Amino acid sequence: MTLIFQIVWRYFFIKKSVQAINIISWISMGAIAVSVAAMIILFSVFNGLDHTIKELYTSFNPELKITPKKGKFFKLSREKEQQLKNLPGLSLLSETIEDMALLSNDNDQQPGWLKGVENTWFSVSTMDSFMISGSAGWPENARYVPAILGLGIANNLRIDVSNPFSELKIYYPKAGFKITLNPEQSLSKLLARPEGLFHIQEDLDDKYVLIPLQAAQTLFQKPGMISAIEIKAKNASAISHIRQSAGRIMGADFKVADRFEQNQTLFMVLSGEKWMVYVILLFVLLLASFNLTGCLYMLVLEKKKDITILKSMGMGARGIRRIFLAEGVFLAMVGAIIGIVSGFLICLGQIYFGWVGLPDGFVISAYPVAFEWPDFVLVFFTAMVIGLLAAWYPAFKAGRQPVYLREE
Repeated sequence: MTLIFQIVWRYFFIKKSVQAINIISWISMGAIAVSVAAMIILFSVFNGLDHTIKELYTSFNPELKITPKKGKFFKLSREKEQQLKNLPGLSLLSETIEDMALLSNDNDQQPGWLKGVENTWFSVSTMDSFMISGSAGWPENARYVPAILGLGIANNLRIDVSNPFSELKIYYPKAGFKITLNPEQSLSKLLARPEGLFHIQEDLDDKYVLIPLQAAQTLFQKPGMISAIEIKAKNASAISHIRQSAGRIMGADFKVADRFEQNQTLFMVLSGEKWMVYVILLFVLLLASFNLTGCLYMLVLEKKKDITILKSMGMGARGIRRIFLAEGVFLAMVGAIIGIVSGFLICLGQIYFGWVGLPDGFVISAYPVAFEWPDFVLVFFTAMVIGLLAAWYPAFKAGRQPVYLREE
């Protein structure tokens, strides 16, 4: 093997008699480097977007969420509540209730999701970091119903939270009430004072309004009832144990979902997009490998004399094939290393300098980037496999090269 590597090293650095071979060699490595760098950059951007979106959704998606398998609402007994609170590793537990309601401000109306939460819910979530006006929590002993609105809802309803006279009218259908000529008779009504705005991302900003739990229960005509139990663990290692124990306590009629299961479709789409990009760039890398195949084939033609000498000295066809296979893998390896380093440096520049920005209105100002070492390993070995495949045909032809010692 030492002899093979010495020959590969010499073939890589020695000047070829045909200048085109040198040019095609560098073009081949350059094409592989560009493809590998593109993979690293796009993988890192997708990782950054994935982490950012997951972080944004954690404000509404707790680490664990208990919901009924059938129906919207249920009543939690004091005994089960105490058993849940006593679970090892559990940090906080919060009861919530939510349903769709009609939101109104003067002549502006829109449907939205009304979520009733306790003060402890703001500690279970990370809402405080997404508040752009007001505070994440309910004032003590308030004689009115405070509300925290998504930025999209506030804009659509033209609500100014800085105006102490602003009101948000919330309507919800009365249970069992028949439709009459006056629609308002069939609706429960609640007046709330907008006191805060949150800005997470458009899907949540245009959807949610938060009010105190008891006020929501009264509007929904569900006193003492809730729609979910949201749990925060002391550490990530305790989540699995809490989930299993909570499932036993609540019984078969309830499901305990982690963050992935709460947004399974979203997370699967994010993961699918990343691998779709990998497949597309893999085809680009395969196209780039044609240059490598051509380069190695021309090298085989140029080194016919060397092949004849090596065979006459006793090296078999297998050894000749190994030389040119190793040459192809070596060229791919050099291109992959250049691409990985280039992609890493470009991503590092994006992290520190934010070269590629996002339009105004986004939570972040520049495209997020995150590194994951399995991506680097995958891209490197992909380039190695492509180099091996690209070198197979030239190596096969080199191994079958006949020996014409007199002609040489």
